[in-house]
Amino acid sequence: MNPRQRPAITHASRPLTFDVEAINERGEMVPTAIAGENPLTLYVDKREIVTLMTLGQAPEALALGYLRNQRLLQSIEEIAAVQVDWETDSVVVTTRKATDAQARARAAGMADKMKKRTVTTGCGQGTVFGDLMQEIDKVSLRDDVRLSEATLYALMEQVRKHETIYKSAGAVHGCALATNEDGASRILSFVEDVGRHNAVDAIAGQMWLEDIDGSDKIFYTTGRLTSEMVIKAAQMAIPFLVSRSGLTQMGHSIAQKIGITMLGRATGKHYLLFTGRQRFVRSVSPTLIA
Repeated sequence: MNPRQRPAITHASRPLTFDVEAINERGEMVPTAIAGENPLTLYVDKREIVTLMTLGQAPEALALGYLRNQRLLQSIEEIAAVQVDWETDSVVVTTRKATDAQARARAAGMADKMKKRTVTTGCGQGTVFGDLMQEIDKVSLRDDVRLSEATLYALMEQVRKHETIYKSAGAVHGCALATNEDGASRILSFVEDVGRHNAVDAIAGQMWLEDIDGSDKIFYTTGRLTSEMVIKAAQMAIPFLVSRSGLTQMGHSIAQKIGITMLGRATGKHYLLFTGRQRFVRSVSPTLIA
């Protein structure tokens, strides 16, 4: 991305955990870490869009990813600044100057998408604007990339060793964007939030901001694979979707329609491959060769 077109952004992460006192089963008072939760109201050019409940780890990326995944703005180049102010619990996205006609078209498009709201199964109830399937029909994922079983295991080992808020405080979901290398994987970004839909949006925002191509990457989530998660991964052009949890019928149906390679119940050396089998390469066991 041309540096002159990069939005000006704040870096206003909130404290992620807080210590409170709790009484355990033995009647002892013990200091206990709990996850933060903050309301964050998103504005675009003074227009209120939505209030998100968030951990506050990456609020600027969350705002960008939300706008990207909801298709409320079409390009990062449209955005001049992203400013988070926790005194007012708000994030203000300012778009670049446009002609009157462009501004009217942008406002009309945003208003049209916001007319239809679908409450999703996201933690804390996520909201998707517009027709859920309208954009998906336009998605075309790469079919010349493969995910090996060895790379999958390498990713799960990286996730297992990653220091997380969940390990200390619980109550959050985590999402990771990872490389797909020959028998190896590196975590490029790991975001946790009180809702998995927020975590995936924050990673989408980071990818938008840093101009990261998702067409050969792996997306990992600790949460279940619902229709919303599948759609967002597809919108980021990511062909591989992995979860340690299960999936829903609609998530499975959309993944089949798109052709995304989706694996669930992935922990240790166990996984279930549900869709997109053509991209997955299993290791050949020596006992099968003999």
